[in-house]
Amino acid sequence: MSFLRLARKNAWRKPLRTSLLIFCVIVAFLIYGLTASFVNGTQGAAGASENILGVMNAAGRNQPLPMAYLSRIASQPGVSAVAYMARLRGFVGTEKNAMAVSAVEPQLLADVNGRELGLTAELIASLGAARDRVLVGRALAEAQGWSVGQRITLTSFQTAMKNGSRDWRFEIAGIFEGETASTDTYFIIARYDYVNAARERNADTVDAFIVRPQDGVSPGQLAVGIDALFANSAVPTRTQSEKQFLEAFLRQYADIGLIINLIVGAAFTTLLMIVVNTMVFAVRERTFEIGVLKTLGFSPRRILGLILSETMLIFIIGGSVGLLLAKLAAIAAGPVLGLVFSASVLAKAVCLIALLGFATGLIPAVNAMRAPVTKALRAR
Repeated sequence: MSFLRLARKNAWRKPLRTSLLIFCVIVAFLIYGLTASFVNGTQGAAGASENILGVMNAAGRNQPLPMAYLSRIASQPGVSAVAYMARLRGFVGTEKNAMAVSAVEPQLLADVNGRELGLTAELIASLGAARDRVLVGRALAEAQGWSVGQRITLTSFQTAMKNGSRDWRFEIAGIFEGETASTDTYFIIARYDYVNAARERNADTVDAFIVRPQDGVSPGQLAVGIDALFANSAVPTRTQSEKQFLEAFLRQYADIGLIINLIVGAAFTTLLMIVVNTMVFAVRERTFEIGVLKTLGFSPRRILGLILSETMLIFIIGGSVGLLLAKLAAIAAGPVLGLVFSASVLAKAVCLIALLGFATGLIPAVNAMRAPVTKALRAR
């Protein structure tokens, strides 16, 4: 019998016990996979860029900026392209079905962020066919079941039209895909001229300017230069990268990273206690057999390797199944919940499988390795 086959036979000596251990590992790595995918999709570099800059009002993201800032930002050395955006938040159908509309000048947005969003020339042309046309992100379209040509009504939370109504009616002209699967596409792109002409307040203002630096220009230095332009103006600015803005926005509600780490840490700590305790008892039951193996010539290192192989087998099976379930969940619900199961998440999970498998098997393996043969043979 080969060494690995012996380890497999020992691991499945009591199928129910082993199955329950594997189930615990599956649950732990399913939790890890989902939480890590959430962090990766919302806070990580998955969809947020460190190069694209957002220029907002220093008094708060809900305060507008004058449109006159556009030419001054565009003339700043190191700026490759500038676009502007007005936000429109509301719901379709019920208030729980909230979504965001970014009102932009289509060609300027394509120049700044067209590659990342997957804005083709055909999509830009379709958006320009009529003022009330919009482009919908793939994630949002799939979640809502929308299609090209469909008309939708978005009820704004705050932005009213000049006639007093808060119902904004749009026609879907196209669906943009995003450059990668991790790109945020859960929003709507509308035309600024339509929203600006129809809204009751804040005409000829924007909520943010979007800036793409020139190649070789440091985004951080460019951000400092842009803010310096308006430092002594009536409306000073605050410039951040997309990634910095997203992280700061999420921290307004809670430290998501800390919460996720606490959840994962609690899951793995519980898992370690369960598996270590179970393996200690499992090895103790086989004290006599381990003594026999030693009399047959098994060295202490081989005994150590045998026990560690058993725990590694449990973690490999359970961890693989748990990560597979997390991957399937990210594919199914990722566009709506922002789950991105990337290669970095998988790599960290593989390292955790190896680390936990080794750590949980080390105590019972060392005990088995150090047990004297005479004491082991008397255990029967």
